[in-house]
Amino acid sequence: MLPILPVILSGGSGTRLWPLSREAYPKQFLPLVGEQTMLQATWRRVAPIAGAAPIVVANAEHRFMAAEQLRECDATPAALILEPVGRNTAPAIAIAALQAQALHDDALLLVLPSDHVVRDEAAFHAAVHEAAAAAGADKLVTFGIVPAAPETGYGYIKAAGGEGVRAVEQFVEKPDLATAQGYVASGDYYWNSGMFLFKASRYLEELRTLNPAMLAACEKALEGAARDADFIRLDAKAFAASPSDSIDYAVMEKTRDAAVVPLDAGWSDVGSWSALWEVSDKDAAGNAHHGDVIAVDCKDTYAYGSRLIAMVGLDNVVVVETDDAVMVGHRDRVQEVKDVVARIKRDGRSEAAAHRKVYRPWGAYDSIDNGARFQVKRITVKPGATLSLQMHHHRAEHWIVVSGTAEVTRSDEVILLTENQSTYIPLGVTHRLRNPGKLPLELIEVQSGSYLGEDDIVRFEDAYGRTS
Repeated sequence: MLPILPVILSGGSGTRLWPLSREAYPKQFLPLVGEQTMLQATWRRVAPIAGAAPIVVANAEHRFMAAEQLRECDATPAALILEPVGRNTAPAIAIAALQAQALHDDALLLVLPSDHVVRDEAAFHAAVHEAAAAAGADKLVTFGIVPAAPETGYGYIKAAGGEGVRAVEQFVEKPDLATAQGYVASGDYYWNSGMFLFKASRYLEELRTLNPAMLAACEKALEGAARDADFIRLDAKAFAASPSDSIDYAVMEKTRDAAVVPLDAGWSDVGSWSALWEVSDKDAAGNAHHGDVIAVDCKDTYAYGSRLIAMVGLDNVVVVETDDAVMVGHRDRVQEVKDVVARIKRDGRSEAAAHRKVYRPWGAYDSIDNGARFQVKRITVKPGATLSLQMHHHRAEHWIVVSGTAEVTRSDEVILLTENQSTYIPLGVTHRLRNPGKLPLELIEVQSGSYLGEDDIVRFEDAYGRTS
């Protein structure tokens, strides 16, 4: 039997869980169910049955978050592949299959989105083992979720009669309610989970027949990739030339060898705040709360926040609080948060893309105040971490150390600052900040100048490959 090689897809940047999920910090990097993030929980779930180290495919903009979160849960990917642009799941899986062949000649690829919940891990493992024999016999196996209700938000898979691994008769788009009710009543239809198991060679063989242009673009993108100790950075021009398509449209709906394994394991794609309420632990009144929440006479509510949230007399309401936004909505209408995000983008606001606190490979910064010609940030630098050697054309900076030790390079001068000490970085002066200590460095940065955008940075040296 070929080894089971997990392929974890972490390229999404969805905003259906705004304001918590943002383009720069999507839901797979959030601890929405339990203490681990969705990405970490995905690896933990599959690790006991993995026969090889995982291949992770991520958005290039999320590379440091993905690497750090995997490190925190002791996952060492065989490859962390960075997509320069999104091209949907079919090309992402093709890249992973090509890389798998380079590492193992061939393997059974267990393709998993990084942002799903599976409550019953034993049932999931059993379904994978059941699918493995069919995948080893050249079937392209998907996992069909036994429907708990006539859900209109999912695509469906119609299976042939029989038990266990069954042939796929049809993939069906998201139905209306009456059609979904008929599907569930028939017992022949399953929700489309977006999880798959097949040989790397078999998937590439089908793609070569069904979409040769896509495969050729992926082969070129991987051949021209830049590789270092941490990442495989796909050739941007070659990968952008690939057609953008899902694995369902590109392969599964066209192949003659599609098979489905029924899966009843408490699965959810957590596609909305309502879906997250459904998979969360609740009190006797049906309330699911995360954080410091006081609820008086409330029923079937969901609340998530970092500071005190007080709720009185609410039914079926969702309240989500972040540093820079609050979302309140009826639980039956929270899918419409996408309209809020669209309006934020249309108005040119930043809240759709990033949080007030922004994570970097060296630590994080939190923009705590700003106004005309000034901005104040709280900066945290990890022990041993170093920011880039850089300069700014339009702003000067004042740094005040709150705790820890800062090594500051300012032009040709290098100085050490400790708690309550400060320094000034004039406009146009080359500078760098490093934490030489064993404890986190915390400082307050006050920027002043005519332009304070993050793109006013010229990097000369950088440990993370971000030089200008």
